[in-house]
Amino acid sequence: MAPIRVGPPDVSPDAPSHVLGVREGNAVGSYEAQSGHHADGTADARRSTGIRPADRDPLSPAMPNLPPG
Repeated sequence: MAPIRVGPPDVSPDAPSHVLGVREGNAVGSYEAQSGHHADGTADARRSTGIRPADRDPLSPAMPNLPPG
């Protein structure tokens, strides 16, 4: 097997994996800030796609909104 050459590490091995102040994607309030998520817990097609999301919404307001993916 050929030896693999690697450069110096970017961080030290004993550095902490989490840094205070960095928000995680599943933190409280993150979903409401994203497009397609609503405060009442529902979602629309903007959550799953950015390509003509209005075409993926229900045809009638009486129909349930089942976003793709």
